[in-house]
Amino acid sequence: MAGNSDPLTPRAKIAVTAGKAVAAASRAAGRGSGSVIGGRVALKLDPDLLARLAQNLDVVLVSATNGKTTTTRLIAEALRAAGPVVSNALGANMPAGITSALAGGSDSKYGVIEVDEKYLAGVARDTAPKCIALLNLSRDQLDRAAETRMLAENWREGLAGSKAVVVANADDPLVVWAASSSPNVVWVAAGQMWKDDAWSCPSCGGVMQRPGDDWFCGECGFRRPQPSWALSGDHVLDPHGSAWPIHLQLPGRANKANAASSAAVAAVFGVPPQVALERMYQVQAVAGRYDVVQFQGRDLRLLLAKNPAGWLETFSLIDPAPAPVILSVNARGADGTDTSWLWDVDYTRLTGHPIFVIGDRKLDLAVRLEVANQHFQVCDSVDQAVQQCPPGRIEVIANYTAFQDLRRRVGN
Repeated sequence: MAGNSDPLTPRAKIAVTAGKAVAAASRAAGRGSGSVIGGRVALKLDPDLLARLAQNLDVVLVSATNGKTTTTRLIAEALRAAGPVVSNALGANMPAGITSALAGGSDSKYGVIEVDEKYLAGVARDTAPKCIALLNLSRDQLDRAAETRMLAENWREGLAGSKAVVVANADDPLVVWAASSSPNVVWVAAGQMWKDDAWSCPSCGGVMQRPGDDWFCGECGFRRPQPSWALSGDHVLDPHGSAWPIHLQLPGRANKANAASSAAVAAVFGVPPQVALERMYQVQAVAGRYDVVQFQGRDLRLLLAKNPAGWLETFSLIDPAPAPVILSVNARGADGTDTSWLWDVDYTRLTGHPIFVIGDRKLDLAVRLEVANQHFQVCDSVDQAVQQCPPGRIEVIANYTAFQDLRRRVGN
């Protein structure tokens, strides 16, 4: 539990001070928040710093392919009902960024930490979390992320015997398989729109049967567990069968699912669902996602979609046709340089929308849209695309670095 004793050794204090100084210098030079470089320096000076910083906190770790940043924000808001929270709210989710975030929260009771999927086992080892939320696993960054079953195996091995309460999505077979090695799991029926990474059984490789919302392996008997929490329309059902209304400013089914998982996490810390869900209403946008900004006299809504599962959920958010849509795709290091995932996205869902294509890899996307029989225009910049858009709010969907480029250009 959180206490008042100072867990930091003299060496750790020097490491924290040096990390903050480097981060401040990086910010002053206009190179972003500085949290990653600051954390790297601090960890170089004291390799055990992350464990020391986490020692006096009740820690929640949040990991998934999609929805980590938003769910981390929702959980942090909910837990503020019970005490001060420190969180890596801007999504720097590898050990250096996490260390940096925790170094700034010396008076906090709770640490709510988003963790990159590949680093979950190591961060869990260092931070001794009280709770771990596992939301989903799907294909992402094909050139450098391990395929999904290997990630699930990494989670399964890394979390085996963990003392943490694991809050896991019962509708994602890969997540269920990964969480099943943990002795204390709370299952949430959060749904799974994208199923293309879960047709074979992660346990034996057999073909998964999927009648309705259920799933099971006909060969080894691996099956969907009975959830104790569930997303049901606009409500969260708790383990007692009570239905609590979800009121969010964030759009879409995926965010309601994130809220359901967040309510289950908050309950682990004694925050009741009604209080947790009411506090989640405060979250309006997450690192610019879902923001509506004015640019060249037009309203642009900025939506982030990094992989096929994310694009599928995002298509369900956009205004109905004929609302104009700008799509922007890059393939830089942070995106993954392999764009073959574009062929896994069902772009026929954009039929009827005027489409404008920008970004480093606009020609890759243009070929994909051509094959999907979509009408589109390739543009050199967001400025040009906006000028060509017909009336109406413009929906802008971009992958990771393309989204950062857009935010810089449209002043958000």
